Amino acid sequence: MPPPGPPPPDPSLKPCPPQGTYKFPPKSPQPLPSVPPCTCPCPSDPSPRQETPKNVTVPALFVFGDSLVDTGNNNNVSTPLRCNFRPYGIDFLQGVPTGRYSDGKVPSDFLAEYLGIKSVVPAYMDPRLQPNDLLSGVCFASGGSGYIPMTPTYLNVIPMLNQLTYFQQYISRVRKLVGQEKSDHIIANGLAIVFAGSNDMGITYYGPGGQWVKDDIYSFTSNMVESATSFVMQLYGYGARHIGVAGMTPLGCIPAQRTLKGGPHRKCAQDVNFAAQIFNAKLSVALDHLAKTLPDSKLIFMDIYSPFSQILENPADYGFEVINRGCCGTGLVETGPLCNQETSTFPSIAKII
Repeated sequence: MPPPGPPPPDPSLKPCPPQGTYKFPPKSPQPLPSVPPCTCPCPSDPSPRQETPKNVTVPALFVFGDSLVDTGNNNNVSTPLRCNFRPYGIDFLQGVPTGRYSDGKVPSDFLAEYLGIKSVVPAYMDPRLQPNDLLSGVCFASGGSGYIPMTPTYLNVIPMLNQLTYFQQYISRVRKLVGQEKSDHIIANGLAIVFAGSNDMGITYYGPGGQWVKDDIYSFTSNMVESATSFVMQLYGYGARHIGVAGMTPLGCIPAQRTLKGGPHRKCAQDVNFAAQIFNAKLSVALDHLAKTLPDSKLIFMDIYSPFSQILENPADYGFEVINRGCCGTGLVETGPLCNQETSTFPSIAKII
């Protein structure tokens, strides 16, 4: 029997209402604005890592979003989209599957390590979570979630709105541990990161949700960005002041999209990549607008599309050999529960992007 879902959030804890969102018209006759380069240490940036500035202290990392950064929250949710079994985790600490959608660490872990906070970010829903773990930040992300409210319903995962409510619950717990003054300092000086959007596009729009029948891609991406800006403003309302929001990767180049939409030669699905670029451009503009209207805020758009594109174009330069297949089974469509103890794995996983 699958484990029961997480306990419902305390009804007394309600996400603060957004104070308006940055809206886009359904279509714009103007060319899409170019996406500025990432100005933060993006976890997937292939450029050489640099030392953290000595005069900057980031006490905690707060992680929201989907499977790109989920560190195990879905383990305790009644959903088919769990990965707390082999071959997941075979390159993690002691080869233990933890619920990360990876053979090892995920971007949130690498970023926490880069910032000198801790080597891995624990899942907030982990029953083994210790009080001291809370003080340096936790992960609220849930694989399969997204900005559009209907997205998490397809696989019964934790909605983004619930992730916010758990964050409010987290703040209350930290306040009890260290008092309000230190708690406020941790939240205001910590870094909140958000990785979402791929499931909205891959499941809700192009996939089973079939929203492409109802909405053109310009309207749909505008809805995504409005939800994203609302999420950011609610984080700000809880006291977060340093917030990084990731754009989408070249989603059309993942193995499943190549198989389903890439034709007989399994090329990248260019319509999906174009949709990702539309979303990224709109999100970048919206965050720039918000940064000018929210006092003392530092909002950053994290461009992960560009570095992934560079790797796909020149994989050998970054130590990769395979760019069009996954690391288990046939490599054509397997992900989530389709990668399991019964499926074979690629002999050299580190060579697959």
